[in-house]
Amino acid sequence: MKLSRLVSWFLTAFGAWSWVIWVMFTKNLWKDGSGLAFDDGRPTAYFWVHLTLAAVSFALGTIIGAIGVRGLRASRRADS
Repeated sequence: MKLSRLVSWFLTAFGAWSWVIWVMFTKNLWKDGSGLAFDDGRPTAYFWVHLTLAAVSFALGTIIGAIGVRGLRASRRADS
């Protein structure tokens, strides 16, 4: 399957965006002082669920971004 440049750029940008957003979210989750993420210093179910969501999003963002990069590389090779 061949990806267009537009689709490849979109996938690459999506992968990068996922990393930016979820790194920021994870930092904020770790520093949470509202009592949702930690109860007396111990992680709560809220913390574990959201940490799992972040980990899955990191993995999917990496995979999707890698597909986009591979599509861009393939389109450059095809143009030469």
